[in-house]
Amino acid sequence: MEGINAKYVSQKISKTRWRLVSHSSLQQPDIFATGSWDNEVNKISFWSIGNHGGSDMDDGFEGDPQLLCEYKHDGDVLDLQFLDQERIVTTSSTGAVTIFRHHQNSQTISVSHCWPRAHRYPCDNAPCTGVVCSSPEIVTVGEDGKIIVFRADQEGVIRVIENADSSTIHAVTYLRTTEILTVNSIGQLKLWDFRQQSDAPSQILSLSGDRVPLHCVDRHPNQQHIVATGGQDGMLCVWDVRQGSTPFSLMEAHSAEMWEVHFHPTNPDHLFTCSEDGSLLHWETSTHTDMPSFLQGGRNNSMVSRSAMAPAGGNQSLISAWLSGDSSKGRLETTHMLPSQTLSVNSLDVLGQCLVCGTDGEAIFVNRQVPV
Repeated sequence: MEGINAKYVSQKISKTRWRLVSHSSLQQPDIFATGSWDNEVNKISFWSIGNHGGSDMDDGFEGDPQLLCEYKHDGDVLDLQFLDQERIVTTSSTGAVTIFRHHQNSQTISVSHCWPRAHRYPCDNAPCTGVVCSSPEIVTVGEDGKIIVFRADQEGVIRVIENADSSTIHAVTYLRTTEILTVNSIGQLKLWDFRQQSDAPSQILSLSGDRVPLHCVDRHPNQQHIVATGGQDGMLCVWDVRQGSTPFSLMEAHSAEMWEVHFHPTNPDHLFTCSEDGSLLHWETSTHTDMPSFLQGGRNNSMVSRSAMAPAGGNQSLISAWLSGDSSKGRLETTHMLPSQTLSVNSLDVLGQCLVCGTDGEAIFVNRQVPV
């Protein structure tokens, strides 16, 4: 596999995330953070793929990721998100939520704030399974079925939805500024509107038939009503939250649990999934014509009529492609992104042309030439 660097790190990696680059700059990301799990001592680490003196600019490829700094983490890192350029938020198997600051001048890490045992059962800690950030707001979910809202600049808790779920909430993401989506262990996708005082979800969608646990969720960056989830059966589900209460399309993706799904943030014709089966897939909605995608809106009329509500400037072909999900017609192409099936690929992140993933094989893979 061309363009992939593998770095063996002697830690099972549970989470990998790129540090954000400003929208105005065209630069590729150069720093990412990782969290580990199931090790004697777990850590969060910052890595650089920048140019460290040695220049090999022919292929824009400068060798292995370099460890910048690391810090002991209490419990398994179950989720990790950048709050801003200098701070990350982690969630722990101990139920704690912690903000760490990366001091780039000294390459050190310090704890900015910690909410220990934020998620808990009456007699025990409850793992905090997911976090999403929109600085200064931080939203976490847990095995205890709670949703908790924090602010990075305040010590207390802003809001708790105590009985948000009777089952484990596995993941959370923003739908819009005031709305979040959660997925749980009985195959449900729930929408929550923080403008409402009510502690009930504003909408519940669910898998029909077997209630397969859902592990991950991401929403389309431009068409917020399109949502992708993955779960225990390895299927990729695409939902249209504006209509229906079941997935719009189901696609066979992996032979074991799907741990993460991510639309490409700036080119959402592309989507990436990773799994317990050791694979990382790149999904691309393809239209097999030379016509630019923004002119292809009329190819699938039944789909276009369903997406007539697309916002101005919306990419019609894109909507019809993700919401038709018919890979047999060549609308979707999948590519394996890793050289061989390894142990579980637990996490991935993609930004610009750069992809990073972490595995139970104690490896981090970086690809800086993702064809998007």
